[in-house]
Amino acid sequence: MSNLSADFRRHESAKSRLKDLLLQKDNQACADCGAPDPKWASANIGVFICLKCSGVHRSLGTHISKVLSITLDEWSDDEIDAMIEVGGNGSANAIYEAFIPVGYTKPGPSASHEDRSRFVRSKYELQEFLKPSLRIVSNNSSKEPEEPSYFEEIVDSFRSSNSSKKSPQEGMVEFMGLLKVKVIKGTNLAVRDMKSSDPFITLTLGQQTAKTTVIKSNLNPVWNEELMLSVPQEYGPLKLQVFDHDIISANDLMGEAEIDLQPMITSAMAFGDAKMFENMQIGKWLKSDDNALIDDSAVVIVDGMVKQEMSLKLQNVESGEVYLELEWMPLDQ
Repeated sequence: MSNLSADFRRHESAKSRLKDLLLQKDNQACADCGAPDPKWASANIGVFICLKCSGVHRSLGTHISKVLSITLDEWSDDEIDAMIEVGGNGSANAIYEAFIPVGYTKPGPSASHEDRSRFVRSKYELQEFLKPSLRIVSNNSSKEPEEPSYFEEIVDSFRSSNSSKKSPQEGMVEFMGLLKVKVIKGTNLAVRDMKSSDPFITLTLGQQTAKTTVIKSNLNPVWNEELMLSVPQEYGPLKLQVFDHDIISANDLMGEAEIDLQPMITSAMAFGDAKMFENMQIGKWLKSDDNALIDDSAVVIVDGMVKQEMSLKLQNVESGEVYLELEWMPLDQ
């Protein structure tokens, strides 16, 4: 019990230090566009960013930028320590924007998605504004003593993607909002080990994939875990897959389902600012033989937020159901 108490105190102390860091003057504006009061962060880069820039960061992939909400996500102690070691937006920008060309203008809070995406990719993925000596990391070279210890780790995370770098224009995706998915639970999932399974869920939307934690030896797992995905202008179905975690061999598929996002997004866009309305139903995804719904799924406004609960019968498997709650967050929220 004493060890648990000590761990809790350390974690609370780390959260307090993150809040203190956010209160610093240079962290009161987005590191990339200067928008006030950023509510998101790139935990591995060490910067606080706004909602619009967070969508661009997500499109870079977690190997470059791991985006977390300051208020909605649970942070690990290591992630908080990494942010504190960087020191905030001022320290990070002193490195990532050290050599911005003369006459080059950073995007502002009202910048277009294209300008914002071009700058963020140039800054973090292509590393165009770094000091030249920091753009190449060699195992045979020693780190200069004056360089901060965290920087080598950050640059190493970029090196893994060097072979597949894209130009700032290539593959650019424009996002229209964020989708928060609360994975509530699974029931009667399929057996893939001797007597049970170690299930986890992946959600895929476009080029993005998010996954839950693995729950050991449980066919009726309860996650209550929130995952966040950016929704592109040209969005398709949200693909859900359940896997049995296997250390030795490939993970075994335990069923899948596709989620039609159109009823939620179309309804949300039609009503506009949900905070202006009382609690009410604004749309519905109907159960049919062509989808995985167990029952009709209503789109509702609850306390100024657009939400949708659903129960899904997993496909291509002998048994299993998954229960979710979706929440739509427009970029201008």
